[in-house]
Amino acid sequence: MAALETLSPDSSTESILEVIERDGAVIVADVVDRSMIEQMTTELGPYIERTPMGGDDFTGRSTQRTGALVARTPTCRDFVMNEQILAIANAFLGRFADRIILHLTQTIYIHPGQGKQILHRDRLAWGTHIPRNIEPQLNTLWALTDFTAANGATRLVPGSQAWDWERRAKPEEMCQAEMRAGSVVLYTGSVLHSGGANEANDSRLGLNITYCLGWLRQEENQYLSCPPHIAKDLAPELQELLGYTQGNYALGYFSDPESDEPNRDILPPEMALGRKPRKGLGFSISEATDEGIDLDDPGFEVREGQI
Repeated sequence: MAALETLSPDSSTESILEVIERDGAVIVADVVDRSMIEQMTTELGPYIERTPMGGDDFTGRSTQRTGALVARTPTCRDFVMNEQILAIANAFLGRFADRIILHLTQTIYIHPGQGKQILHRDRLAWGTHIPRNIEPQLNTLWALTDFTAANGATRLVPGSQAWDWERRAKPEEMCQAEMRAGSVVLYTGSVLHSGGANEANDSRLGLNITYCLGWLRQEENQYLSCPPHIAKDLAPELQELLGYTQGNYALGYFSDPESDEPNRDILPPEMALGRKPRKGLGFSISEATDEGIDLDDPGFEVREGQI
């Protein structure tokens, strides 16, 4: 039978990436403590209660999927910005983009009686147009409850990221990401996986946080799930991960449609949050435009209520 490797939380980025490259997935055990898990589930509670079950077999008719977690739950921001996971995501995706962004935040609450999900590759969110040698995303699924084979631990097919897409997995090639609460399974957008069947008496709660290449459209529209009036109060690093910065030169600037002032037609996204781009990001549109805005001019300020 196939098996998924589990590494300790003090494992190096290089050793974790080595397993991901080989198997398409890896478990890192006990990354966060129980107090952080408890805080996260407490914050999530009211939102999960209002979340309906899935409307089809893929989303799960006995499964609740709750999003907009950066805006809704402060503790989710700590999960998103986990230094160890971000280092892995940047190293894995940095081969294909100058910047990575947040692709998705979602809890997946699988209840007793939910059947197994069909095996799939998450990268197909963009269709089949991205070349196979480019990995568009890196997923993390944090266990907010213990994941067991009985309660629906995620099914994975190690090595399938390198398969021909027509190949079908055999039962003996599959395994499940069994892990304690506070652990995380990392897996690529190309590896076959699915939610498991919950044949237990308890529900299984996971936190799905996914990162993708900065030049791709996100699965969860972060500008709507975490709009500027909320994002403006977040740490700059998290704002940028949401997408409130340019992905590259001339990629992601905006124009102020309501301003009558001059020089409001080529603006970096940070301006919508009331700040200038941080120095060192390297993609300042103002440095190579004739629009005339000098973001480094001490006299230039972003005023409240004005972009």
